[in-house]
Amino acid sequence: MLQALTRTVDWLSELFGIVAGWMFFAIGIFVAYEVFMRYALTSPTVWVDEIARIFQVWATFGATAYVLKHRQHIVIDLAFRDANTLRRRIVETFSLLVIVFFGCVAARYGWDIWLKSTLAGHTTDSYLAVPKAYTQSAIWVGFGLLSLQALVEIYRVWTGQANLQSHELGGH
Repeated sequence: MLQALTRTVDWLSELFGIVAGWMFFAIGIFVAYEVFMRYALTSPTVWVDEIARIFQVWATFGATAYVLKHRQHIVIDLAFRDANTLRRRIVETFSLLVIVFFGCVAARYGWDIWLKSTLAGHTTDSYLAVPKAYTQSAIWVGFGLLSLQALVEIYRVWTGQANLQSHELGGH
């Protein structure tokens, strides 16, 4: 049961990370298109800024769990370099619990803001008038998945499955 949950969270983190990468790529294409339209054809678009912003919000929040899963965030391991010590496991667990706490708080308040905005029918103040729910949902989805991935990583720390070696984390 726990293995199935772990695989599911890992799969979702991978999926969101891959989609986020393609969204960042698409943003580059959109902005290049806008530059061409604006300066070469003097005919700017009305959609690039808004769509690029939505993609950027989703890609940023969606990629957080992917980054944690692959341990590609900033790591400072001066005092706890040996991954097999109890102290290292305790420090790892503490840092992951901070992520869980922050992620849950952000997801909870993000959900409240999203729900209020969705029920009220709020839209952006642009020509497209995109529902704000599109960007606001990225907050609770991204931080919710980040919290789940952090719990999976805590499980890995205590079952010996975590990838905690400093040389594998890009350390010195």
